[in-house]
Formats: sequence, structure tokens, C-alpha cells
Amino acid sequence: MIPLLPQERISLLAFALAVLAVCLGEIAILIGSLCRRFRGRFARRVLFARWAIVVHVLVVTLFGCMLYGYFIEPRWIDVRTVTLQTPLLKSATFRIVQISDLHCDKKPRNEERTVEIVNALKPDVIVATGDFLSCPEGFALMQRTLSRLEAPLGKFAVTGNFDVGHWPQLDIPGDCTFRVLDPETVVVTKGEDSIAITGVGYARSDAVQEPIEGFSDDRFDVFLFHTPDLIEDVCRSGVDLYLCGHTHGGQVALPWYGAVITFSKFGKKYESGMYHVGDATLYVNRGLGMEPPPAPQIRFCARPEISVFDIRPK
Repeated sequence: MIPLLPQERISLLAFALAVLAVCLGEIAILIGSLCRRFRGRFARRVLFARWAIVVHVLVVTLFGCMLYGYFIEPRWIDVRTVTLQTPLLKSATFRIVQISDLHCDKKPRNEERTVEIVNALKPDVIVATGDFLSCPEGFALMQRTLSRLEAPLGKFAVTGNFDVGHWPQLDIPGDCTFRVLDPETVVVTKGEDSIAITGVGYARSDAVQEPIEGFSDDRFDVFLFHTPDLIEDVCRSGVDLYLCGHTHGGQVALPWYGAVITFSKFGKKYESGMYHVGDATLYVNRGLGMEPPPAPQIRFCARPEISVFDIRPK
């Protein structure tokens, strides 16, 4: 796991202090009104003062957002479709569906709906970019989910930081018909056209790594890695489309500000969605699950996501 950057620490601290200040303000108002009542004075003067009303509104908004983030958004899957045109294809269109960060737990959350959505999209290829489990008890659920996904040209996966750092004793993603690339390049063909998919298993971006190879200028190359942290290393080496996850879009994002934290070495620079970096297109998927406790079990302004890439001839 990449440690928090200084600016992310500041953002997280400011956010936590703002929430704490609102809660303490409401407690102070309630205590003040009770004290006035015990003294035989009007408590309404404290409860309904202008500044007190502002605090009441903030508290109601805060708890409303928490309820929404706990009960609604974690199960509200967003399907994003991106169309990419390339002169490297002659006639065939390849549909790649990406899932990421399933974080399967003891109890199902989005797994059944994910199978329904992905199979209805009729992908040629399915890719999964790591972090399959939140606890070992979710292993069977993960395997059932992944094995039911259908793609005629293949299903490919790379490991994430949870898979490598927390559950190294488990065969993740296991026997679920996904081919784990680490590192490996696979060429898939449709009609007269081909694309290449290269994957590298998770390792910290500051770890010493072998040069990533397998890219070619005369074909469309897709690169799979769990985090966006390698994008600036490979963006001019022949990669056309870089797919990753890991950030969860912050999991908690603020309107007009975005992710509070991302656990990426780039911080908010590549927090979620599509970016053009050098010669490559980067897409950071927000994932389908949530980090396990002690992380808050909520999503806010960072809906779980399935992303679809239609790669067409130009």
C-alpha cells in the first residue's frame, strides 16, 4: 500500500476536523439548551438561534449523507462506456469490459448484479485489475462470481495489493477461468484484427522491477496493472490503453473537490476516470467493493463502477 501523501494527510485531517466540529457544535447547543431549562430559562433561545439553526442543518445533512453512503451508493453500480478509435484495426471492433476491486466479503454485495450486467454487455474480453478479497471467507463467493462471467476471447486478471500483501497463501483469483498475467502478454484475435493484453502483478511502485516489455507500435496494446502508478513509466513505450483500479475514486469524494485520499503515489492526479498521458489513454476504475474495516463502509460521490471499452477501427 502506498502511504498517504502529505497533501492527502492534510485533506483527510481537514475533513475529519470539519466533521468533528459540526458534531461538537451540535452537542454544545444541546447541552446549553438543557442548562438553560434547568435554570428555568427559555431553551428555545439557544436551540433556535441563527447560528444554531446552521449547525442543525449541517448535522442533518451530514447524517443524511452517511445514510446515503451506507445504504444506497455502495449498491448503485455505474456502467461507463468509452469508445476509442485506432488506425491499428482494419474492420473488427473489440469490446473490453473491466471490473476491479471486488473486495468480496462474507456477505454478498454487488456480485450477483455484476454478473448480470457484465454478461448483458456481451464483452469480447473481460479484464479484472486486482483486489478480489476483503477477507478469506469471501474466497468462495469470489470464485463463483468470476467463473460465471462470459467472454469468448478470454478473461484476464492481475493481482492487487490486498491479494499480494494480505492473502499470499491463497490462490487468487483461483480456478475461475481467469488467466492471471504476471508478467505476460496475450494476443487475442477477431477476424483479421488482433489486440495485445499485457498484465503485471502488483508490486509497490518504488520496488525494483524488470523493464515492462511486450508492446508493439503496429498493434493496439492494452496494459493491466492494479494502480495508476506506472502510467508515466509506460506512457511512451507503446501502450495504447492502460487499465487499473485501486483508488476507488477516493471511496469518499467531496463535491467540486473529488477524492479525499487515493493511496496512489500521484495523489489526486489520476483519481478516477479517463486521462490522456503521453501516447496512452489511462482509465482508473472506481471498483465494485469497498476497503474492509477500519475503513468506513460507505461510498459517497464515488459509485461502484463497471467500465466498457469499445475499440474501433478509425
